[in-house]
Amino acid sequence: MMANKTHKGVIGILTGGGDVPGLNPAIRAVTIRAISEGYQVLGIRRGWAGLVNLIRDPNADNSECYQNLDELTVRKAGRTGGTFLHSSRTNPMKMPKADIPEHLKDKYTDEVNDLIPEVLENLDYLGIDYLIPIGGDDTLSVGVKLFQEGFKVIAIPKTMDNDVPGTDYCIGFSTCVTRTIQLANSLRTSAGSHERFLVLEVFGRYAGFTAMLPTMAGAADRCVIPEHKFDIDRLTELLVYDRNHNPSKYSVVIVSEGAKFTGEEMTFLDQATDPFGHAKLGGIGELVSAELVNRSAKFNNGKQINVINQKLAYMVRGGDPDAIDSIVPMAYGNLALDLVLKGIHGRLVVLRNGRYDDMPIDVVTSLKKVVNIKKYYNTERLRPFFHSFEMSPLFIMTSEG
Repeated sequence: MMANKTHKGVIGILTGGGDVPGLNPAIRAVTIRAISEGYQVLGIRRGWAGLVNLIRDPNADNSECYQNLDELTVRKAGRTGGTFLHSSRTNPMKMPKADIPEHLKDKYTDEVNDLIPEVLENLDYLGIDYLIPIGGDDTLSVGVKLFQEGFKVIAIPKTMDNDVPGTDYCIGFSTCVTRTIQLANSLRTSAGSHERFLVLEVFGRYAGFTAMLPTMAGAADRCVIPEHKFDIDRLTELLVYDRNHNPSKYSVVIVSEGAKFTGEEMTFLDQATDPFGHAKLGGIGELVSAELVNRSAKFNNGKQINVINQKLAYMVRGGDPDAIDSIVPMAYGNLALDLVLKGIHGRLVVLRNGRYDDMPIDVVTSLKKVVNIKKYYNTERLRPFFHSFEMSPLFIMTSEG
């Protein structure tokens, strides 16, 4: 046992997967509230990697695996983007042989290994009573497994794709939408100056929320999303129409990275996969751009239209959180501590229909959260529906799809 047992208990916190603005405010909220309630807080470094690489030896240097958190540390970090605990996409449920830590190589020799037993022993070694992972469905799926094995887990949803099931809102989404709108508005000046199409590729492997909301807000004329395979001729026709009816002679389309042409599959950078089995996406924006140029003359009296193509990627992931991604993480952190104080675990803190709440943690792995095409997306016009928004939640498209 490594923990200081003069405290009421020990809470561990980690961040996994891609960074987003709002992680540090969540860490701050958990830590300050926990300390005020008499708990010690340990920050697990590099996501699940910290609990895989830890060496259970009092003489070992485990400073790269965890650190004690105090108010001064988290107050300074809480105003910034990213995660000061750092992150990784480590999956202890399926660890490749090549990634096994040196001190465990003799014990785990299969091509793919389950290191959950090591994670549980390391949590016990650190004296952690409750673990609060902050992440998307991949990161939180490990939390679900730990809960099923009997450990006390309370999860906080994070992902700019906003696709964790059970919640209307995931940390990072608002800043992503804000940045996308800002960048679209900046780039449209160049598109207008040169009378071109503007193609913006955004994150969104399986869910198109990051393309839908900016388009709803007026950042784009059209959007194509993973939930609906699109006809490139139809997209070209619509964008030519939009451009020719715009006094500045340009039009804008937002393309989700997981969007697919009719009859085709996702566009991958290469065949490599991450520890959760996902191949790295990228390039659909370039393909769409090339096809738009090639096909534009067909709908523009024989005259070709050029394209400005921009992959927004990490430009919407980096930087400080906006107001919502400063407030919601604060609330989520305190919700997690409310559950700890009540002795409740196995829950995911959520926002549903404008109210903070919590759900059983296994909702993360039992459902998929994607755009409800019939309700929100006009497949003929390749853009969101604009029906009545009365009594809709803040970001319109909810956990119910």
